[in-house]
Amino acid sequence: MYRCLALAKLGSGFVAPNPMVGAVLVYNNKIIGEGYHQQFGSPHAEVNCINNVADENKQFIKDATLYVSLEPCNHFGKTPPCTHLIIEKKIKHVVIGCQDPFAEVNGKGIQYLLDNKVNVICNILADECIKLNKYFFTFHQKKRPYIILKFAQTADNKIDNNLNERLLISNQYSNKLVHKWRSEVDAILIGTNTALKDNPTLTNRIYFGKNPVRLVIDKNLSLPNTLNIFNQDAKTIIFNTIKNETIGNVSYVKILNQNKIIQEILDFCFKQKIISLIVEGGAKLLGSFIDNKMWDETRIITNTSLKIDDGVKAPFINGIKIKSNKLSTDDISYYLPNN
Repeated sequence: MYRCLALAKLGSGFVAPNPMVGAVLVYNNKIIGEGYHQQFGSPHAEVNCINNVADENKQFIKDATLYVSLEPCNHFGKTPPCTHLIIEKKIKHVVIGCQDPFAEVNGKGIQYLLDNKVNVICNILADECIKLNKYFFTFHQKKRPYIILKFAQTADNKIDNNLNERLLISNQYSNKLVHKWRSEVDAILIGTNTALKDNPTLTNRIYFGKNPVRLVIDKNLSLPNTLNIFNQDAKTIIFNTIKNETIGNVSYVKILNQNKIIQEILDFCFKQKIISLIVEGGAKLLGSFIDNKMWDETRIITNTSLKIDDGVKAPFINGIKIKSNKLSTDDISYYLPNN
């Protein structure tokens, strides 16, 4: 199962809104096939695993044990059901890391295998399997994306200055890490002030992988279209109170209730199958998520060598620090909510 997890991780950033899944086929304590879900819409881990078996070992497939980190699907989606393939190949022993929370699966795959006289063992390294797909589990269980709050602060806990210019806090190593984070999520959200003052591009330029969808709050449509967020490098969604319209790669989505703007954005994300979101806004936007206790993880970059004295105070995170690491002058800290 550890090998399944290692394989599954190779799909990070490429399979959403599907989960990352790895599969291993074992005969006589020897791996004869392995695979993982590589790309959304492409064959699942079980298919790649079975297809990976060498010709001289195909005769052993029916007597082998299939290990898979997540319950095999039992419905027709982008690909046929993996449970049907397992039965077709006459595999009689399947070991599953954890159950799939997606309503179309959620126990149905396990039951189908049992109904077809397959010996099924479940919940092997279940905690590790769930943690690997925390975005996917949060999305289906809470009906919203997994929310990561991210900000950089000075050594004296300031996230911005009081000047009309951008304050560069994190160093080049942290910046590369941030771009890696962007490649791993579906979307990134900022507010009007951040878009105007920092003019960010919000793309993954110094790491490999995809760009996230850019989500921007601009209630009164006051942002000039010369800003970087309006370029052709990635899709952009502008949440506003005026109109619904799509122009090229920019879509304008009208907010119906300004008092519930965060909830409307999260509802939009759920409908669009955006399963993970980085909130990279200023103090006001971050504060809205914090006040509503609407976050799953916070990542804080602290430049230990920079102080500005007068500036915008960083948000207070009432959470549990789970790990930290140092990149030259920057400390990277990760927090989970207290609950």
